[in-house]
Amino acid sequence: MNRTHDPLQTIRWLTYMMFFMFAMTSDAVGMIIPELIKEFDLSMTQASAFHYAPMALIAFSGLFLGFLADSLGRKQTIMLGLGLFTISCFLFAVSSNFMVFVLLLSCIGLAIGLFKTGALALLGDISKNNLEHTKTMNLVEGFFGVGAIVGPALVSFLITQKVSWTYLYLIAGIMCLILTITAWRADYPKPKKQDKHAKPASLATTMEMMKNPYALGFSLAIALYVATEVAIYVWMPTLLGDYQGPWQLLATYALTLFFILRAAGRFMAVWLLNHFSWQAVMLYLSLGIALCYIGLILGGVEWAVFLLPLSGLFMSMIYPTLNSKGISCFAVQQHGAVAGVILFFTALSAAAAPLLMGMISDYFGHIRYGFYLATGFACLLFLAMLYNYLRNPAEHALTQHSALSH
Repeated sequence: MNRTHDPLQTIRWLTYMMFFMFAMTSDAVGMIIPELIKEFDLSMTQASAFHYAPMALIAFSGLFLGFLADSLGRKQTIMLGLGLFTISCFLFAVSSNFMVFVLLLSCIGLAIGLFKTGALALLGDISKNNLEHTKTMNLVEGFFGVGAIVGPALVSFLITQKVSWTYLYLIAGIMCLILTITAWRADYPKPKKQDKHAKPASLATTMEMMKNPYALGFSLAIALYVATEVAIYVWMPTLLGDYQGPWQLLATYALTLFFILRAAGRFMAVWLLNHFSWQAVMLYLSLGIALCYIGLILGGVEWAVFLLPLSGLFMSMIYPTLNSKGISCFAVQQHGAVAGVILFFTALSAAAAPLLMGMISDYFGHIRYGFYLATGFACLLFLAMLYNYLRNPAEHALTQHSALSH
């Protein structure tokens, strides 16, 4: 078949662009918060609602609505999420009230939970086996990484041009409207043969999945990873604010470099997974993260200016690979539900970890104490990946669903 007429190409690009758009808005929040503080005379705690509100709703949506991708269908769930995202973005143009903005961001979080679980479930429909699923997941997260670079850069450009940051959401709304139309017109693959022993998708089966050792194990590993990653893009600028050394330019662009290395690493994933086992890759990448954090503790901010951006390269593959393997432990008609469970723990960690770091830093009087906590998370992640490498606990489930019911 001619690749240009392959309907799955449209589905793949639709998925890539959904993740790009999601990252463009979510990872730009750190640039918007200082503007909110000035514009509305807010405290740090009040302004942080721009980060915690959508994350909380993503967690809620993933846990309580993730099963819709299995019961309602991939296309309907994706379109519902994209439609809600589009409307919420456009409403930024007709309000100037902080609480209304927080409410709209909450709706955006709900929408992200819907279309992200739908898209993640869809990856199982278009992948022939677990390895292809993991490679595609890394490629999808690569586009997320590019969006994480574009979003903050766009906000910086708008601010320097004396243009309101709300135009970021108008641009995202236009993009999402195009994606909604594309999703409506796209030809989706037929559902694969289902596992006759698996229960039909429902909220009850999602709640049962919270007790499943594979869903829970991968979710907790991902939560540890997210805690180490969020520490970088929420608190690294504050930590490097104390830097007075000769690498001022590097300190200024450290967060951008982190996002660039994280995105580049995800596009290298296909090569790595072709040459090494995923268990070995996870082990050595998690070791790299832990060493970067330990180096920060030993060398202080003078080492952090190099090590924390570098950690982005090691972080690149961990989330998409663990996410893919966690989903692949289940039958295809449960992929939406398990993606929702994993998304719940992802968003919960993204909201809670920076808050705990901030509280510890306030108590002891400096942000570096918060990074001690993040170092602990990084070391626990390494130990989890060491156990995974030595014992390979998911081997049976991954083998059982190795063909993704193809």
